Amino acid sequence: MIVVFVMLFLTISVTSIGAGERLPVFSLNENQVLYLFSTSSQVVASIYGLTLTAFVFFRTELNREESEDISLTEAVETLKKRYFILLLFITFLVLLSILLANLAIVGESDGNFSANIFVINTAQAAFIVALFAIAHFIFEIAAPDKIGEISRVIQNKIDPIENNDQKGNLELFLRNFNKVEFLLINNSEVYPTTMSMQISSDSYEAKKIRRISNVKLADMIFRSKKISRELFEKLRELITLRNSIIHSPEPAVSKLMVDNSAAILQELRDSLGISDRDHDET
Repeated sequence: MIVVFVMLFLTISVTSIGAGERLPVFSLNENQVLYLFSTSSQVVASIYGLTLTAFVFFRTELNREESEDISLTEAVETLKKRYFILLLFITFLVLLSILLANLAIVGESDGNFSANIFVINTAQAAFIVALFAIAHFIFEIAAPDKIGEISRVIQNKIDPIENNDQKGNLELFLRNFNKVEFLLINNSEVYPTTMSMQISSDSYEAKKIRRISNVKLADMIFRSKKISRELFEKLRELITLRNSIIHSPEPAVSKLMVDNSAAILQELRDSLGISDRDHDET
């Protein structure tokens, strides 16, 4: 989307500069230039301040949702990164708009016709595009199902499904993942293995474990040299896919990823020295 705004800015700037030199629509005197650009700077600065405040509150809300449900980590972090980049771009446009507005005010008394046309039209282009970018940013934040949409994007990036023939058994995939999750919990250093197996799903300890993401648990096991880096990367991708699937408005998985989940489960068992029988008995 940033590319679209950049192209819009360049288009408006070039078009308005060309029209201003050959066939100007408006002819501004010094007082009009001073009032127009001083007002534009105040307006865009005020709107930017409100937008920044809204972003801070929105980021806090995302952090709260993430703390309540760790399966939202990938989606929330992706959203925060996307909005931060867009906010940086808006900041650049706002600063550029204010800077050009000041140059337009200062240069009005110089009498350099070509330079004034360039600065005035570029400043207004920056002002207009900044307003559009802020409006787009607000609508992005206010989207009703932003978590679901970003989850679908992550899902399609990891496991694109082009037709129904590629769809696999979602139940089998989730069953494999649950076994992987069980192994991660019971072989991490958060709790001893025997304690992890004995705690009930409603106990305080179980809830405390669930506050630690599966990626973090896999990282603990990797750092203790129980699994290879290659397996850790596979586990991280599997965890990301599962989390995006359960929050996506269109949960689906490919046959390939179902097979991969079974292969990753078996590889994890082999790395931890756990047989299929041992796992079934637990």
